[in-house]
Formats: sequence, structure tokens, C-alpha cells
Amino acid sequence: MDIIEALDISLNKPELVCLVGGGGKTTTMFAIAQALRFFKKRVLVTTSTHICYPDPEREKYDKLIVDNTDDIAIFTDTQKETITVFGTGIVTAKVKKLAGASSQFIEKLFLQKVFDYILVECDGSKRKPIKAPASYEPVVPDNATKTIGVIGLDAIGKPINEEFVHRLDIFCDVVKRLPGEILDEEAVVNLILSPAGLFKGVPEGCEKYVLLNKAEILQNRKYAQNISARLKNTDNLSFIKCIIAAMADNKVYS
Repeated sequence: MDIIEALDISLNKPELVCLVGGGGKTTTMFAIAQALRFFKKRVLVTTSTHICYPDPEREKYDKLIVDNTDDIAIFTDTQKETITVFGTGIVTAKVKKLAGASSQFIEKLFLQKVFDYILVECDGSKRKPIKAPASYEPVVPDNATKTIGVIGLDAIGKPINEEFVHRLDIFCDVVKRLPGEILDEEAVVNLILSPAGLFKGVPEGCEKYVLLNKAEILQNRKYAQNISARLKNTDNLSFIKCIIAAMADNKVYS
């Protein structure tokens, strides 16, 4: 199974796919983009917040557009079988980042059907494997068709602290744990199911998928299988499926 099949991404209709959480959102986003380009699709990769400035060798995109004019005409020459990365500016702090577009502009761009697929990273995690969202995030466009909630399995079994968790205080409140405790499978389930957790602020009607990432290690796959089993035994799930993957290796296990 590949990531397109796992996420039920149709090859016959446009999709606006958003990514939230931590533990490999950017890697996952570009893996999806590359898979769609293989099918000769026009793909846009962007963010509604900030992402690390993309490396063309690593991310393998075709074109980078940095423009804050809010003018859809800048995309009119987009060709099939290409990945375009778009940002409204460049932020140079400790790490060079690409500033994103407003959710309203992304919504408008999707409606214009300039691209077959738009992929949007909708919150930040400071490269940590797991997080809980702040009050002002994620920034998900209202017409998003899918949202992928990403969690890095390498956080499980580690202390709940600033090294492994982004927005520590909020996270502890959401998952009902104290700082310094060991992150267990139940805490991850709590994060996924909580209204203030992984899918907070995702528009009603948007399809939701859990992606348990970094499963290249056997122990991490066992954690993921246990989490998936716990979720299946929960009533009234709000997401469609739980996917176990190692996106750095472009591998989907289930």
C-alpha cells in the first residue's frame, strides 16, 4: 500500500489536504506531493503558518514561488506533473523559513482549480514528535477535504518534557499527564480523541486521518498497533482510519 491509497486520495477529483500535529508533517507532505506528481498531477505545497525553507534536492519540487501579492495569476503557467512550493515571504531567524499564505487565499486558490491538489501544513511543532495545539492553531482552510493528524512514534516511552513535546503545558492538560511522566500509548489515544487535541479546529465535514509516523523501528510499530487497537475499541470515532507509516522511508505498513 502506498500513501495515496492509504489516505484514500482520489486521482479523479481535486483535493485540499491539510497536515497537523508533529513528527514528520513536512516529510509526509512532500511524500504525498511526489506520489501525486507521478500520476501527472499539478500539485501545490504550501503552509498557513511557516515551514522550514525547502531544499530542492531533498524535497524534489519543481518550482518555488515567493510572492505576497495575493494574485492567483502567478500560478497560471503551472504545468502537469509538477510540484510548486508557494510562500508569501522568507523569514530569517535561527532557521530559514517560508512564510505561508492566508487560509482565505488557499481556499480561493482551491476553488479556482489551478492545481489538482493543494497540500497545506497548518501548524508548527519545532521538529518535535508530538504536540497539542495552541488556542490560535491549527489554521485549516474551511474547504479542506482531508486533514492528516501526524504523530511521531519516537515520543512514546520518552519523558513528557520540552525535548520531546511541543507546547508542553497544553499537552499535559489535554492528555491528563504531568510533566516528567513517561509518555504512554494511552496518552497518545487521549491526544487523538480529545476535542482540544490532534484534530482541534478541523472543519466539520473534512475527512480526518491519523498518521502514526516513524514506525521503521519494530518497537514503534508495536506501539502503533496497540494505539490503533485501542482506537478501534472506542465508540464514536471522528476520524476515518489510523495509518502506520515511516514516511522518511516512504513506507506504509497499514
